Amino acid sequence: MVEYQKASENIGRQTQDLPGSEHKMDPKPVYITEEYKGSGKLLNKVALITGGDSGIGRAVAVHYAREGADVAIVYLKEDKDAEETKQLVEKEGKQCLLLRGDLKSREFCKSAVEKTVEQFGTINILVNHAGEQHPSKGFEELDLDLMEQTFRTNIFAMYYLTKPAMKYLKEGDSIITTTSVTAYEGSPRFLDYAATNGAIASFTRSLAKNLSKKKIRVNGVAPGPIWTPLIPATFTDEEVEKFGKNVPMERAGQPCEVAPCYVFLASEDASYMTGQVLHPDGGKSMQS
Repeated sequence: MVEYQKASENIGRQTQDLPGSEHKMDPKPVYITEEYKGSGKLLNKVALITGGDSGIGRAVAVHYAREGADVAIVYLKEDKDAEETKQLVEKEGKQCLLLRGDLKSREFCKSAVEKTVEQFGTINILVNHAGEQHPSKGFEELDLDLMEQTFRTNIFAMYYLTKPAMKYLKEGDSIITTTSVTAYEGSPRFLDYAATNGAIASFTRSLAKNLSKKKIRVNGVAPGPIWTPLIPATFTDEEVEKFGKNVPMERAGQPCEVAPCYVFLASEDASYMTGQVLHPDGGKSMQS
């Protein structure tokens, strides 16, 4: 059994405060493997990745760097995780710009785009990945303030970032969104989070149609149970211990098993794909 599969089977009880920190997790998520060989698929490209400090976002940043891209990553306040991601990107021989701030702010989103262009000259790939979730036992207990916050982070921010980025994106460039398996099967405990992911899936298809004449591709990725900081930050000890066991593959996935989807969608390998969503979810979507 390969390393990342073993890590998935050794997840034990642990909880954290939101938004969660990768360096506190045990076992650590696997963001890339030695077996992944870059082949210049994204050579000389520039990617702006939200939520790029840890989890899937970190994995995407490092995979992009191994494929030849410079990256800018947006993160909320997890400085230690962000600095480690920057070191990992630089280890691949590429540049990494750290952008600390709140995606719920239109001004910050516009600034993040402008600072990326100031540093690298352009943007070729926009990865709208950052998200948050808050569990509730029943609809009656749903915190409407948190609901609004979740929508602002998960879906509003995609508009806040994409609009200023359109000034720089051109033919052949791409936008990639992160939705979730919950968009397709629903979630009784994450009512607002699941709804935002449904909105993201629709946003992805609609934007793909809108930008098709400009030849800018828009696609999405809908991960299933992936071992990221969001899990110990929003699940109970018992839920963390069982995390991922209820999918056909009977284990949680690792970020390294998701990031290649983002590489594919950003590269010329996906030149005839737009408005599509990939499902690295261990077979979870088959159960819906």
